[in-house]
Amino acid sequence: MFKKALFATLAAGIALTSVSAANAAGGCGPGFHRGAYGGCRPNHGGVVVGAPAIGVFYAGQGYWDGHRYWGHRDRWHGGWRYR
Repeated sequence: MFKKALFATLAAGIALTSVSAANAAGGCGPGFHRGAYGGCRPNHGGVVVGAPAIGVFYAGQGYWDGHRYWGHRDRWHGGWRYR
């Protein structure tokens, strides 16, 4: 009885240690993952891109007012007027 339990424990331990971890990259290499169509795509370095902040100027786009980008803004009645 003891030999069977010991053998079963050793067999289970060998089976668990021989299984390798899954490769999340899908064969693309470090820093890349599989895209929707199967191609390799970069991981973007873990940068989380949030919503644009209201009233901030973004180069190449303009000022964000919460709805759209504007090229210019002026002080107007204690606030901002975008144009």
